[in-house]
Amino acid sequence: MEDKYTFLVSIKMILHEIEELSAFIKESSPCCEMLTERLDELSAFVMNETNERRWGLWGSDLEISKYSAMLREASSAAVSALEKHQSVCTAENKADMSDYFSALSASVKQDAASCGISVESKVFFIGSGAFPLSALTIARETGAAITCLDIDEEAVVMGRNIAGLSGLREVNFTSKPVAELPSIKEATHVMIASLVKEKKEIIDELTSILPNGAKVILRYGNGLKSIFNYPFDYSPDSDWKTETIHQEGRFYDTLILEKQVPARAGKEMEYS
Repeated sequence: MEDKYTFLVSIKMILHEIEELSAFIKESSPCCEMLTERLDELSAFVMNETNERRWGLWGSDLEISKYSAMLREASSAAVSALEKHQSVCTAENKADMSDYFSALSASVKQDAASCGISVESKVFFIGSGAFPLSALTIARETGAAITCLDIDEEAVVMGRNIAGLSGLREVNFTSKPVAELPSIKEATHVMIASLVKEKKEIIDELTSILPNGAKVILRYGNGLKSIFNYPFDYSPDSDWKTETIHQEGRFYDTLILEKQVPARAGKEMEYS
């Protein structure tokens, strides 16, 4: 028998563990490892068919909604903290990055090919984080010009250090908002991370900036997946041709938007 409260308790238990472990990852390597395991469990939780059915029954319940939103914020903060921890450890130990690249190479090549990213592309990553492995792997595998954006200045510094350690010093890093980057007007691709909150605002801004034919690759999670991703339930206007990709075995979905009309004058806005 389905029960709302067992579903609620499971959400609250994951939330509690993630919050507690996040408080100690700088002091405790075992806590860091356990937090990674809990985030892996969360990714499995949002792809579970039973939980999907439960969400269909109670996803709009006030308590479920409240604790799901709290879990999303906690998991987002935990991912950021883990990336910074991994970035610091990698830089301090001068670790060989080849193993990281090897692990991602096949999937990144597939994603890059499906989006038309090549050596001639100019790609902007919004929400690149302190350990921007996907961005660096695309730079390494395709030779595309890469710019990483993150509003967290500490993450920008750490990401730049990892790029240098990887021999990819030509990758650019900035904490500036989209409106302050003249070069984005020449972008062929913009990739927006699933844990970027202001997706709608950024898409609205890019509508007036990007050239015709540019693509935005937006990762998001609606419904149950919104527990581990910021959602995107907004229909872009007719300036965009859209394609939704539901990828089996991934805890997020992908929306590809292609600019259809020439850029027009528009209001600039910042995101935070």
